[in-house]
Parts: sequence; C-alpha cells; structure tokens
Amino acid sequence: MRKRLISGSVALVLVAALAACAPASGARTSAAATPENPLVLTLANNLSDDHVTSKALASFADDVERRSGGRIVVKIYGNGQLGAEPDTLGQVHEGIVDMTRVSAPGLATYDPGYHTFGLPYLFDSEQEFYEVMDSPQMAEYFRSTSDDGFVGLTYYSSGARSFYTRNTPVRTPEDLRGLKIRVQDMRSQTDFVGDLGGAPVVMAFADTYTSLQTGLIDGAESNATVLTESAHGEVSHAFSMTEHTRIPDMLVISTETWERLSPADEELLSEAARASTEQQKTDWAKSTEQAITDAKEMGVEFITDVDTAAFREATRPVVDAYAGQYPEVAELLSVVAAGKRGAE
Repeated sequence: MRKRLISGSVALVLVAALAACAPASGARTSAAATPENPLVLTLANNLSDDHVTSKALASFADDVERRSGGRIVVKIYGNGQLGAEPDTLGQVHEGIVDMTRVSAPGLATYDPGYHTFGLPYLFDSEQEFYEVMDSPQMAEYFRSTSDDGFVGLTYYSSGARSFYTRNTPVRTPEDLRGLKIRVQDMRSQTDFVGDLGGAPVVMAFADTYTSLQTGLIDGAESNATVLTESAHGEVSHAFSMTEHTRIPDMLVISTETWERLSPADEELLSEAARASTEQQKTDWAKSTEQAITDAKEMGVEFITDVDTAAFREATRPVVDAYAGQYPEVAELLSVVAAGKRGAE
C-alpha cells in the first residue's frame, strides 16, 4: 500500500510539473491542431543531452515540427527529469507522458515478448541486426502492442555489449567462472551470466566505476563507449569482444496519444522517427570508432580472439527457456528469423 501511495504521489508531482511547463492552450487532436494552436507531445528521456541517441531524438522533434508545419510540437524532457526508464515507461502507459525512449527489454513489463531483445546472440553481426530491425516483419511487430498501452515508433542502436574486466581477459565461458560481473536489472542478463558461471551483480550504473576501482566487482558488460564516456577504461583494462547482446532502445508512444493522431499524422511521426534512426546509425558508428581509439590510448586491451561459438552454445539454454516460458518470446524469435530470411 505504501508503495502504491508513493507511486501515486510521484505521478501527481509529474502531472503538476508537466502542467506547469505546458503551454496554456493546445489542440487535443492532430486534426484540430494549427501552427497557432499546436498539438504538444511530451517525450521523456533519461539520457544526457549530448548522448548520440538524445541527439537523434532532438532531430526527430525538429523533423516532426518541420513536416507538420508547426502543427505538432514535441517537447523533450531530457537528462532524466521525469525519472528512470521504468518510471517514464509507466508514465507513458498511464497517459501522463506521450512518448519515451526506453531499453527494449524494459517493455517486457507490459509485453513479455520484449524479453527477447535481452537474450544472448540473437544477432550474428551489426549488419544482421540492422537488416532484421529494419524489416517489414519487425515494423509490424512494433505496431502490434497497442492493446498493451504503447506503440513502437522506431528503434535505436545501443551497440554490441561485451564483457570488460579489471584485468582478466575473457576468451571462453570458462574465463568468466567466479567473476563478479555487474549487469543491468534484467532477468535475461542475470540468467545468462549465471549460466556462464559468472556471478551477476545487479547495481546502479552510477556505482559501477567505484565498484570496479575498489574491486567490489571484477567486471561489467556494455558497449565500448562506456570506456570513455563514463571513464570505465580508467579502471578496466581488458575489453573482450564477446558481443553477446545487441539491445536496441525503443521510441514508444502511448496508445491513447497515438489514437489522437490522424492517419496522415501517424505516418508523419513514423517517417520522422525512421529518419532519426538512420541518422543515429551513422553517429553511433562514429562514436564507437572514436571510443575504441581513445580507450586504447587509455591502456585498454581489446580482446578479439573470443570463442563466440562456445559462448553461443553455453547460452542457448537461456534462449530456449525463455521461448518455452513465454509464447510471446517464441513469437518474436520467429519474427527475427523471418527478418533474417528476408535479408538473404
């Protein structure tokens, strides 16, 4: 009961904050919107404004306003102003916020199929990842969740996640045994790291640097940009290119807001969203390349002779278990497989 009261209080504070920031008047639907009386849509994002994906979201907002001739305005609340990802996703689900950016597995709270994106070795390469994510089958899947309270507009890359440690190179699953590895608060992450023999440690990302520095944990897993943007390369000297997951971010819009758009404006937002994804692909590749160059200068060794076949085999039971437990995961795995076949 106390948690529900706290949650309700937070929601009321957010409503008040949003009301204070919103214009005094505004159209309720896109059909009624004009440049003088626009439809204002709120977008919550907990990444910093200088993050590659935040810049893509800013481009999306600008593009929507341009394409609509000022009839639709996207107001971004960045830097976590409206809370962490679970908070903002809940706000979208409840209709408090119109849109948010969230790591795809977080959506599993409302649609278990999204657990799939946290599973290991779903994609064999970056090229395959993009081909599947851009496929008509995946676009249809993104639009299929309106009954769950949200609709997927587009995805953004967050790179290939690999293990990095204080000093221990990880070339085989056996090298992980006994190592304390920081993971995200996702069941799929704790499950597959545990299956590999590691000791998964769920902790806030902000605590990871100090925990690596003091030896509280032996390593973590993320993409290469974390070495420079969060300075983890100062306290981690071995980055093993296991590339075990490619977890997309999602830009989602609440079903209630989606239904206030005309069909033409639904397509307008969708086209602007897809355009921002294309920009983000290029910017992400540049930022990753620069991060690797800078991390090497910091003294980080990149381990490339990784036995990915052994990792794939060792983590396959996790994929099979999720597909057996959640029919929605089995369904999305079939969508991924169809996207791969379509790219052949």
